Amino acid sequence: MKDYRLDFPLLKRKYNNQPLVYFDNAATAPKPQAVIAAVNDYYHLHNANVHRGPNFLSEEATLLYEGARKKVADFIGADKEEIIFTAGTTAGLNLLARAWGENNLKAGDIVALSRAEHHANIVPWLQLKEKLGIVLEYIDVKSDGAFDELSLDKIFDQPRLRVLSITQASNVLGQFYDLKSILARAQARGVLTIVDAAQSIAHRPLDVRSFDCDFLVFSGHKLFAPAGLGVLYGRRDLLDKLPPFLGGGGMISEVKEQSFSPLADSLKLEAGTPNIEGAIALGAACDYLREISWPAIIEREEVLVDYFFKKLETCDFVRLLGGRSGRLPLFALDLQGFHPHDAADLLGEQGIVTRAGHHCAQPLHDALEVSSSLRASLSFYNTTAEIDIFFRTLQSIKKSFSF
Repeated sequence: MKDYRLDFPLLKRKYNNQPLVYFDNAATAPKPQAVIAAVNDYYHLHNANVHRGPNFLSEEATLLYEGARKKVADFIGADKEEIIFTAGTTAGLNLLARAWGENNLKAGDIVALSRAEHHANIVPWLQLKEKLGIVLEYIDVKSDGAFDELSLDKIFDQPRLRVLSITQASNVLGQFYDLKSILARAQARGVLTIVDAAQSIAHRPLDVRSFDCDFLVFSGHKLFAPAGLGVLYGRRDLLDKLPPFLGGGGMISEVKEQSFSPLADSLKLEAGTPNIEGAIALGAACDYLREISWPAIIEREEVLVDYFFKKLETCDFVRLLGGRSGRLPLFALDLQGFHPHDAADLLGEQGIVTRAGHHCAQPLHDALEVSSSLRASLSFYNTTAEIDIFFRTLQSIKKSFSF
């Protein structure tokens, strides 16, 4: 079986003479050599702005940038014209709350979220609540991580439901949600649908055509590309109706002293100099994952999930948040006898990188009555041997707190 760790230069590092065990993929993924090479190639040979000057460097950079847009579109089953490059998931959700929400919602209208949402899919709507007086309703999450059907029914019975903005995978519970039936239900009622795919995009294939959502967002840095680059997918007819969110160069057709005309296409939503190298790198990441193939990625990650569960049974001081079915290789742990922050710190001293806290999902932790958790988030390149190291070290930490 191929060792994909060899594709990631970061994983060759050692800390305190210990090999690096990177279990923080849900926060940001390491970058494979193919992605790093794409960035270096842009800097070394094509460094120029896009859609600007009529010179060969700009023309080459534009071809690479727009080529990356096509790769990303193909990766999620969209058309090239339906892909907007943003600064990340947070930026995409804020764009939708401002450009669509402020122009289409009014006081008393309901925006439905789930309690499994990341703060990025809560705070922009809370800001709109303060500004417009909209109402936020939350789909409850059961102890096994699934959505509560009665809660969902209650929300769909609300006559003023206008927006459903929902995650495809929880960054705490690890739960992957099959949203097709929920989205279809919303679409049948004329409710705008937004999907946060930040946590799912690196673990499961995505086809927005069969998915049938109105908008979808994700971040490049969770898909093995650089930070500061994200994607907003939108149905073409809806993108055409969105007013520009930011103003400046790159999004205008004409500017006068007292007026301006934006571009008619999706570039009206990409003001200023974009993250060119980030987009090119994201295209390279899509190529890299396609070369490995989704069946191979899913098969390897299922092995990791099963093995993690097996080792978890040896630790009676650890409680898993969420259920076992439909889980991505992401595990938030409630520890007995010591604090998650202490565990993360001491694991880090042994070269094991995890994350502790509420993971930008404080309402979910509040609902679970847990102030913080230790999160180990894996990817296809991780190994069962690394899981052994993690649990062996966690057991050792537990013993050090037992006196």
